[in-house]
Amino acid sequence: MTIVDLRSDTLTRPTPGMLDAMFHADVGDDVFGEDPEANALQEEAAELLGMESALFVPSGTMANEVAIRTLTEPGDEIIIWRRAHVFAHEGGGPSALSGVSMCILDADRGLLDPEDIRRNIRDAPAGGHEPYTKLISLENPANEGGGIVYPRETVAAIQALAREQGIRTHLDGARLFNAAVAQGVAPAAIAAGYDTVSICLSKGLGAPVGSLLLGSRPVIERAHRFRKMFGGGMRQIGYLAAAGRYALRHHVDRMALDHRHARLLAQAAVEGGFGVDMETVQTNMVYLDAPDPDAAVAALGERGVLCFTLYGGRIRLVTHLDVDRAGIDHACEALRAVL
Repeated sequence: MTIVDLRSDTLTRPTPGMLDAMFHADVGDDVFGEDPEANALQEEAAELLGMESALFVPSGTMANEVAIRTLTEPGDEIIIWRRAHVFAHEGGGPSALSGVSMCILDADRGLLDPEDIRRNIRDAPAGGHEPYTKLISLENPANEGGGIVYPRETVAAIQALAREQGIRTHLDGARLFNAAVAQGVAPAAIAAGYDTVSICLSKGLGAPVGSLLLGSRPVIERAHRFRKMFGGGMRQIGYLAAAGRYALRHHVDRMALDHRHARLLAQAAVEGGFGVDMETVQTNMVYLDAPDPDAAVAALGERGVLCFTLYGGRIRLVTHLDVDRAGIDHACEALRAVL
């Protein structure tokens, strides 16, 4: 039976070209700052995203958590969306690792509203009874918002508000390159204006392991300490960095194909009776509503299409470089049939 795995874009395996780059990597001890591939990756990523400096970390979660610890002090408060990865999928890390509290906001499709943020900023609370708002964290694209990309004018308004209030900003850009491809802009345009940006190399870019945290040189110098504290100081990481360098050079533009595949899946799902908010299908994710989501997931699995439900019982499908057009056509047939 044909198997089409649409559970996540983290399921990709290294391509032959990527494996060759890893095999021929020139490595050293990264904790000493002596790994040539890691240094090159960090420099290339910083240039690509228009940032001064970058730091390789094992995972997107660590990138976000190091950013929070770097930009805040215990007792501060973060403003964040209720279903953002930092809040919903990182094990309570901001509280446990950085000692910060979180102001949790609802958001239409995961896109925070600037005026809602303004209303919730705690500025010099009287008597010191409340935490100070020190960080606004956005996620772009918003995963559980359906994969929707932030309008650039909304980001600009939030960043202007943050500067006005002396608040720092962090972007969870795990799928930042998907956002850039979807909007037809350079990756640096998505990263612009933030104090820190995280990107994931092991999602749509297809590397086996790794993320990067980017920011100014002083911020990344401080972040080094917390990467070490959180257990992220590794040694000969050049083999992993080589995969990331290959991904940045070869796997960004092709994301447009994943986006087209997602639109095909969404249309087939609508034809099959699923509920789909087509306006959110902008990147490589499709969220489906069904009368009995668990039964629908099981029925798709019986037809070789793997997926699962997330918060609220919604079914998520994610396209990626390991699923070709034949696999998408097979999944489309299943989506038209199961209900």
